Amino acid sequence: MKHAGKLMAVIGLLLAIWLFTREDFGAIIVLLREAGPGLILACLVHIIPMALNAHAWRVILPGAGRPSLASMLRIVWVREAVNGLLPVARIGGEIVSYRLLRRIGVRRSPAVASLTVDMALSVLSQFAFALLGIGFLQAQEAGPSTAKLGLALLLLACIAVVFVVVQRAGFFEKVTRLLNRFASGRFEGAIGHSARIDRAIKAMYQRRGMIVRCLLWQLAGWIAGAAEIWVALWFLGHPISIVEAIIIESIIQAVSSAAFVVPGALGVQEAAFMLIGAALGLGSAPALALAAVRRLRDCVVFMPGLISWQMAEGTASPRAA
Repeated sequence: MKHAGKLMAVIGLLLAIWLFTREDFGAIIVLLREAGPGLILACLVHIIPMALNAHAWRVILPGAGRPSLASMLRIVWVREAVNGLLPVARIGGEIVSYRLLRRIGVRRSPAVASLTVDMALSVLSQFAFALLGIGFLQAQEAGPSTAKLGLALLLLACIAVVFVVVQRAGFFEKVTRLLNRFASGRFEGAIGHSARIDRAIKAMYQRRGMIVRCLLWQLAGWIAGAAEIWVALWFLGHPISIVEAIIIESIIQAVSSAAFVVPGALGVQEAAFMLIGAALGLGSAPALALAAVRRLRDCVVFMPGLISWQMAEGTASPRAA
């Protein structure tokens, strides 16, 4: 299990290389070269959905001492960079973002509670976004069987519901008490902290207006992510409609989330681009060029995020760390 992430990354990389080499690799290179600097602009469009997600997360934080939007945007930036580039099964980014929240002065209980609630609501909003994309796909009478996609979404919805129910049931305190029992009382001091976190989570869910606003802002973030697809394909010389961009983005995001055990969804994401591209009549070369642009985004947007995080860790005092 120790090297499972690295193994999955290698397998995914080999799959991605195989997909590119089996197609007309020269045609893909031509598309990317002709698009030129416009692809950088397409990558930078990702700042918009990150800002919307940052605002959504900020909404559920308590008003007193709530961080600025700029601070939350930086935290979301680093979180996505860690989850997108490192073999952390999409959990490491949440841990890092908690540390950054604490560093800018957010208290422990609100920090953990807001992060936990934000994760659960993110699954629910992604479910709604995926349903929107599948609805558009069905309306166009194209693509793979919606029955399989519907089954996958049903599983995603069940996970989200279970996640929310567990959170509201005092999950942290129960787990800490169980650990304390097995560890002969060594976690006694942590039980109080866990109970405060559980109370903070329940208090957040009781503010229904805030929860609805967070969900809507998150959904807006998912939809805004489709602008990356639209802009990239416009520069690649294969313009599509906004509806088609939403279809591609919603399914790619759902597939990437399902393939969380594969670092960066290597290979899996490229295969998904090919399948949905074929369903929409896009063609293999433009679909793989679009997949390459998504990888370029990782370098242009997420790599600086990792550097920013490492710089912050390097300058942190021992107490803050």
